[in-house]
Amino acid sequence: MSSILTNNGAMVALQTLRSINTNMAKTQNEISTGKSVSNARDNSAIWAISKTMESDVAGFKGIADSLALGSSTIAVARSAAEQITDLLTEIKGKIVAAQEDNVDRDKIQTDLSALRDQISSIVGAAQFNGLNLLSNRQGGATVAQIVGNTGAGAGILGSGTVNVLSSLDRDASGNVTASTISASKADLGTQASVAGTGTDLAATAFTGAGAIADGASATMTVVGDTTTAARNGHRVLAGDGYTIGGLTGITNAVRYVARDGDTVTDIARGLTERLNFEAQAAGVNISATFSGGAITITNNTGAGITTTATLNTGGTAGGGLEILSSIDVSTEDGASAALSAIEGLTQTAVRAAADFGSAQGRIEIQSEYVNNLMDSLKSGIGSLVDADMEETSARLQALQVQQQLGIQALSIANQAPQNILALFR
Repeated sequence: MSSILTNNGAMVALQTLRSINTNMAKTQNEISTGKSVSNARDNSAIWAISKTMESDVAGFKGIADSLALGSSTIAVARSAAEQITDLLTEIKGKIVAAQEDNVDRDKIQTDLSALRDQISSIVGAAQFNGLNLLSNRQGGATVAQIVGNTGAGAGILGSGTVNVLSSLDRDASGNVTASTISASKADLGTQASVAGTGTDLAATAFTGAGAIADGASATMTVVGDTTTAARNGHRVLAGDGYTIGGLTGITNAVRYVARDGDTVTDIARGLTERLNFEAQAAGVNISATFSGGAITITNNTGAGITTTATLNTGGTAGGGLEILSSIDVSTEDGASAALSAIEGLTQTAVRAAADFGSAQGRIEIQSEYVNNLMDSLKSGIGSLVDADMEETSARLQALQVQQQLGIQALSIANQAPQNILALFR
């Protein structure tokens, strides 16, 4: 049945043309944007995944910058530690030369002082963007600021770590956590420690002092702070000064002032090194060894000695190469003591350079991984949302032909009522 009121053919042709135009608009949008999913309306699930991945890529770009900054900071410290190692090797050569009797030890000492000053200069300049990994001085922060204690401050952060942001880890639930690479600081300063004037509140922080007969040994133990309420629960506080006295013939202080992060073992090691150095420099036959926080002192002076122990607060920690500032080869005993001490100082610098090198190597590996990861994420995002341009081009040509045919079909359908007029002529 034909009707001049309802043109079913035209309606079908119009619906078909609308569908073709919709598909063509979508295809043209893919060509313009280069994406098959350019907004959440196109495919909400794929769009959400791609946006999450894009945010991760932006985060990893920031991580790449952080790794570059961290690598540069550690590279400065490593280079400085390596140069300090070379200078200490040169100092060792001069100390060896000072062991001879027929040398001018005063001139050698002048050279040693110049090399020591150069080491101090290198440590002071080894900073990147204001961060120095070779110095224990941090602009006068107090102990209260460092550890929350209410006592007088020493302004010392001699140890600790620097954390370099290295990754963002996303779990299956969508929770994101940050990962870091830690680089330990290495104090290579030569400044001498300064004893504090505060009175320690923990009477048992240093035990074992007393008489030592000739040929006998005795053990002193670094206990650390034990009064929780008064000392805020910290076993060792920066600025605590541990001193061994009463050593016959040794006039210089055998002292170690703790820096932030020190343990009782660090203190025992420092006191042992200082005692052996001062005893040898003074020509006194007293030696010490340490194990954990215990110091064993051996007396071979030919007479009895009596050791004393004191502990005070509010001091200033010395540098990691503090003994270097006390080396004096102008005397035979001083030259002998310097020879014993220089090996330990050199190993301190070698260990610092090696640790920095390991940390820098790890950062560089992580940096390369992050760059590769960003490339993989970008590739994954592209496979989800990018349009296949070859397919899109072929589809556009097909739609253009369909559009022309749809227009023609609609035109033919609109002409159908004209045929009815012929029946009335």
